[in-house]
Amino acid sequence: MKADIHPTYYHDAKITCACGATYITGSTRKEIHVDTCSNCHPFYTGKQKLIDTAGTLEKFKKRAAKTTALRSRKARAKA
Repeated sequence: MKADIHPTYYHDAKITCACGATYITGSTRKEIHVDTCSNCHPFYTGKQKLIDTAGTLEKFKKRAAKTTALRSRKARAKA
């Protein structure tokens, strides 16, 4: 192996989140700043909000009802 090609490894690297949480870990960078962590990410906190602004669920139900009605008409026509 070649000497002096690897970056310096810090065993006490500090990770700081935008919410204020800090973690100590190992890294090739001494300090790391992140936007989200497990303390503030919606997936981990359970505060995720699903907003159906486009009405996609209603559109799907409307299409499904049309399909069901069309199939029942075709079945009656064949009988």
